[in-house]
Amino acid sequence: MSEHQEERDYNEFRVIEDLGGWRRTHHNNELTAANMDETVCLMGWVQFRRDHGGLIFLDLRDREGLTQVVFNPELNAEVHERAHAIRPEYVIAIKGIVRPRPEGMANPNMVTGEVEIEVTEYKLLNTSETPPFPIEDRVEVGENLRLKYRFLDLRRPSLAKNFIIRNKAAQSVRRYLDSLGFLEIETPVLTKSTPEGARDFLVPSRVNQGEFYALPQSPQLFKQMLMVSGMDRYFQIVKCFRDEDLRADRQPEFTQIDIEMSFPDEPLIQDMAEGMVKTLFKETIDVDLPATFPRMTYNDAMRDYGVDKPDLRFELKHIDITDVFKNSGFKVFASSELVKVMVVPGGAELSRKEIDEFTKFVEIYGSKGLAWIKVKEDGEWQSPIVKFFSEDEIAELRSRTGCEPGDILFFQAGQADIANAALGNLRCELAKRFGLINDKEFKPVWITDFPLLEYDAEEKRFVARHHPFTSARPEQMEVLKDNPGEAIARAYDLVINGYEVGGGSIRIHTQEQQTAMFSALGIDDDEAQEKFGFLMDALKFGAPPHGGIAFGLDRLIMILTGSKSIRDVIAFPKTQKATCLMTEAPSEVPNKQLRELGIRLREKKKED
Repeated sequence: MSEHQEERDYNEFRVIEDLGGWRRTHHNNELTAANMDETVCLMGWVQFRRDHGGLIFLDLRDREGLTQVVFNPELNAEVHERAHAIRPEYVIAIKGIVRPRPEGMANPNMVTGEVEIEVTEYKLLNTSETPPFPIEDRVEVGENLRLKYRFLDLRRPSLAKNFIIRNKAAQSVRRYLDSLGFLEIETPVLTKSTPEGARDFLVPSRVNQGEFYALPQSPQLFKQMLMVSGMDRYFQIVKCFRDEDLRADRQPEFTQIDIEMSFPDEPLIQDMAEGMVKTLFKETIDVDLPATFPRMTYNDAMRDYGVDKPDLRFELKHIDITDVFKNSGFKVFASSELVKVMVVPGGAELSRKEIDEFTKFVEIYGSKGLAWIKVKEDGEWQSPIVKFFSEDEIAELRSRTGCEPGDILFFQAGQADIANAALGNLRCELAKRFGLINDKEFKPVWITDFPLLEYDAEEKRFVARHHPFTSARPEQMEVLKDNPGEAIARAYDLVINGYEVGGGSIRIHTQEQQTAMFSALGIDDDEAQEKFGFLMDALKFGAPPHGGIAFGLDRLIMILTGSKSIRDVIAFPKTQKATCLMTEAPSEVPNKQLRELGIRLREKKKED
């Protein structure tokens, strides 16, 4: 067929038809050998087209998967002739008969791989221009291009699968919490700005000019009000908003599974949360999590892993050796608040170039360098720092680490927070380098006994580690008053594979305790009333003991799907610059609209 003839045929057959009463009988990942000889109707997008000179094969795609359909001129010459016009991403409907694929042509990697559909009728429902990138998973496409054409990106099978799992997860959560007597209650999106650790997104009020709503960073105060209101058990799957710097697992708007209950203690909330997460994993990806999740204190997590969200799928524990070098001639170690070492089995194979790359990596966390020792096969230590160690220090280091030939030791020394962060995050990088992570394994752990407060050197005051409504242990009210930095919170985080997926606490429920907390934070009565007046009022009227937990739904879906970026589990995400490339938000608005809001006009760039 000449190019001219092919173009003529294309134009002739490019007639878009109405469904005309056709109904799908199956989705495109459903038909198997059990459906042999059935007459079916399928609809979707053309994934691939293969013209074998006589037969024309198409892979028809919808969100569920693919089915191979074949146009045979011996079965229907007219339909086969019209099929020459079909191109990838055209939308079609077909009717046909389920047949076995020819011998040796079955595809065991597809649910529908044993069958194909012999087409008897078809309708062209829409045409498509050539997409800016192929709609398939095996082709690498730049993220910015994908986000600009997100409506096409979402057609890719891997992303479609993510959102099928996301839907299953949301429905699983609702069923589980409903079975335990939780009420799904919505809280306001337009609310008052309150200090919760990140910047608020502000919305100007037209009716009350010069005043602003804030989009909620979380429903924290409202869910506490619901407990005061006697709702007893509340949840919602809710949007939250934080104006903060972005990274791979963070977005300015994200989705939270928010849960609060009256009359609980920590084990009651944790048992409820464990049940929800175990149900979620079983119903979405058919994975059985441990019957009971282990507990680890914050201090133990920081000691052994350097972070409060440890990935327990591999070892590489830290060893505190501060005392070994307290009086050392190696002044870098002797003068440090904390000295830690991590032994990497087989790590002596690392090249100097790789070590230099890891050195640059720890600098991200404020470290000034990365000390190391290679243990050679003959047992000799190779390192620029060994010459500064005494024989006793070397002997104690060997004893503490149990290092063997072929290992490498990595050290961090300095301020405790910097040394922990640098070595803790290096631990995960090394696990990737040496293939220590099993992506099919899931290791949950509760982190408990967090410090209630932490000292902010810039503001020269204590700030809440979680939020200012988290309760200290009941016996620690004097500690909170006299030595606030030593107070322990009734808080808990659930960590899975190095991600904090949920965090919560027992809340303060008396006015006396809340006033003491505000006092420790340097918030006087007037400021407390201005910022949290309705909370302080509510605590006067018999607030019950209450507490809860909030799960990051997006992070949970990342783990369930094995996605590396949170943007792959949010339908319409923002870039790292908090922009939407598809809609071009944020954008300027007309000056007329600004005037209605009482906002001073910007300098005009163009006519409205």
